Amino acid sequence: MKLAILSRGPNCYSTLRFKEAAISRGHEVNVLDTLKFAIDLERGAPDLYYRQKDIDDFDAVLPRIGASITYYGTAVVRQFQEMDVFCANTAHGINNSRDKLRSLQLLSRHHVGIPRTTFVHSKKDVLPAIERVGGAPVVVKLNEGTQGIGVLLAETVKQAEAIIELLQAQKQNVLIQKFVAESKGKDIRAFVVGDRVVAAMRRVAQGQEFRSNVHRGGIAEPVELPQEYIDTAVRATQIMGLQVAGVDMLESSTGPQIMEVNSSPGLEGIETCTGLDVAGAVIEYIAAQVDFPEIDVRQRLTVSKGYGVSEIYIPEGSKFVGRTITETRLSEHDINVLTLYRGAKIIPNPRYERVLEPNDKLLCFGKLEAMRGMIPAKTRRRRQPEIANLDPDAVAAVVADVTD
Repeated sequence: MKLAILSRGPNCYSTLRFKEAAISRGHEVNVLDTLKFAIDLERGAPDLYYRQKDIDDFDAVLPRIGASITYYGTAVVRQFQEMDVFCANTAHGINNSRDKLRSLQLLSRHHVGIPRTTFVHSKKDVLPAIERVGGAPVVVKLNEGTQGIGVLLAETVKQAEAIIELLQAQKQNVLIQKFVAESKGKDIRAFVVGDRVVAAMRRVAQGQEFRSNVHRGGIAEPVELPQEYIDTAVRATQIMGLQVAGVDMLESSTGPQIMEVNSSPGLEGIETCTGLDVAGAVIEYIAAQVDFPEIDVRQRLTVSKGYGVSEIYIPEGSKFVGRTITETRLSEHDINVLTLYRGAKIIPNPRYERVLEPNDKLLCFGKLEAMRGMIPAKTRRRRQPEIANLDPDAVAAVVADVTD
């Protein structure tokens, strides 16, 4: 395999470890500065130049796109995708995760645990927004930021107002988030590769610092994650449309709550802490995808008019509750069940004798009109956008897991 690592820091720990892991496994590796590419566009012939030389012979790309070059970096990744080169993370997935508001909107819609969050523009909406997330203290976050930069704890409503007013005056987009008191000063980082968590650590803040990031002086310790946390981390990664990610979670009294999904997670902290070869796991995953590529589900789902992928939600009181998948007679309506979501649990290819429970969700492929007809009128009006406008990359990530 010939691998390109897109990185502006060829000598940083993560880049060196990925390069070392690839070479030790017999792969050819080039570390390429993301900003040194030129993108050429012509009908039917997308092309890339690196330092004025045409490149078209890479099997795979591992993007390490920093926040400051997101736009150009994702454009380069997108061009590699158009040239049919496997990318460990797609441009769409990177953009989803880089925008905190967008990522929380996606996670919220898919019933993944997140701290209650609000986003406002008008000064008049700030106080009601603080009340809606439970009052002070609150966490104030810049919509784009990494390594704990732009994350502030406001102990009082007046502090929160002053911080938000100052940031908005600087034309910054600000999120107001519920402070999860029981997790103060600590969080979980799960490193996801494909459909599994390959390493996990708990980060603990030191002194009066409430941010647990290692870059802020936090201390890391290895942790064995409960299955609920593993399932949540993997599902959040798939919803973002990513295949390699660092998922940051709070340990709340109600279970895992996602803070952030990082598309370019660092290796130094988690490898040092756990002693695991995380870089090797990433390289092996990429090599496996190059040797046995997944089907592009999104393209194939649009072949038959009137067919597609949608979610069927089973609310309390539904006629489907207490019935097996067979007894729902979905197959008679040309609807095939691909995945069952039950809380944070993901069940691919569920057995047809499995009994459905309230709040289950079925990811199905079949006639869209028939699936819409399965939803009661009141629920349909409330949930129609979710069924009609499922994010294609999120769907592709989940369905690809089933069809692998």
